[in-house]
Amino acid sequence: MNRSLADWLAHCERLHPVTIDLGLERVEAVRQRLGLHFEVPVFTVAGTNGKGSTCAMLEAILLQAGYRVGVYTSPHLVHFEERLRLNGEVVSAERLLPHFEAVEAARGERALTYFEFTTLVILHAMAAEPLDAVVLEVGLGGRLDAVNVIDPDCAIITSIALDHVDLLGPDRESIGREKAGILRAGRPAVVADPLPPASLLARAAELGVDLWRAGGDFHHEGDRQQWSWTGRGRRRGALGYPALRGANQLINASGVLAALEALRDRLPVPAQAVRNGLALVELPGRFQVLPGQPALVFDVAHNPQAAAVLAANLDQMGFFPRTHVVLGAMADKDLAGVVAPLLPLVDHWSLCDLPTPRAASAVQLAELIRTQRAAAEAAGQKLPSATLDVHASPSAALQHAMAVADPADRIVTFGSFFTVGGVLQQGLPRRGAAHVG
Repeated sequence: MNRSLADWLAHCERLHPVTIDLGLERVEAVRQRLGLHFEVPVFTVAGTNGKGSTCAMLEAILLQAGYRVGVYTSPHLVHFEERLRLNGEVVSAERLLPHFEAVEAARGERALTYFEFTTLVILHAMAAEPLDAVVLEVGLGGRLDAVNVIDPDCAIITSIALDHVDLLGPDRESIGREKAGILRAGRPAVVADPLPPASLLARAAELGVDLWRAGGDFHHEGDRQQWSWTGRGRRRGALGYPALRGANQLINASGVLAALEALRDRLPVPAQAVRNGLALVELPGRFQVLPGQPALVFDVAHNPQAAAVLAANLDQMGFFPRTHVVLGAMADKDLAGVVAPLLPLVDHWSLCDLPTPRAASAVQLAELIRTQRAAAEAAGQKLPSATLDVHASPSAALQHAMAVADPADRIVTFGSFFTVGGVLQQGLPRRGAAHVG
């Protein structure tokens, strides 16, 4: 049967009765039947926030060093093909089709989830390419994530915060234990979180991991013009700030340099490649700012830690008369924790439904914000007098926000990949004034 990518994705959605079924037995069995493995260095990236940025910086630097690089990230913003980049280019749908067929033939009667099936497809596609390095982003947790059937040569763990607590555990110690599942005995691992959970450190010690810890084995410092990185007997100075915006990106970049240092014998990277990679790195939806009238900001922040970082980054942008927010989010998130950091900044909320059963409705979000605002003001917090409206989609919410915004205002779209992707699906919105895209 000649199936299109859309046909295959629909097929994957029907195979398993639940969306998430953590465990490696099914994926490992199919991986073995496919003979799937990599001879080149593999970086596996886990963490609550910062994974996508870390993968993008690793990719950009390695490409600038002349290496052939494959990168798997998830979820996508608009098109499924975004999940696989080969040598900096998003893979075509047609190029993926033979690999769907291979996984289908190998799975037999096993009911793989959508994520398990598509992960195997992308891994199979990467293994067929003449690559020098592979970068894999963990989808959820680490220990039981489908990506973890591949042994990393260097594991990278970014920030650890509360998210997916129903699946990963109720506290940072439980979540840290799950993230530690990507560690491998005797192999290097980078922990970019400056305060890692004890459970993560204990697991690393138990395995004899060559652990690179932020603030110990490596650290960074900088001023308004440039920054420097210092590791085990090595220093990289006079570095330009990453093209990805936000103060948190320096933490991610520092972890990336530690990972490259840990594998320098296999993948040596010259100083100029580091500078060029950091200067040229791109990643849509991570504090992506489009100057213009009004200014547009896109951010996939969807948990309290990421929302707090977003609020801090917005606070550093400079003065805007009014801030408008387009928000759509999943009902299973800590929505009160997501909303709270933005309350002092937002003058107008455009709330939207999302095309997934997991999402909170726009009406539910509006009620949550009213409740949160009342509680904050009762506690003595001074907030701007904000207006709220509800919409059927992210694009409709953004169009309304643009209609009521003054040219000097800014509009922030955040809360989920579905929210940002829903806006970008039709291309960037047209504004009256010239802007930089």
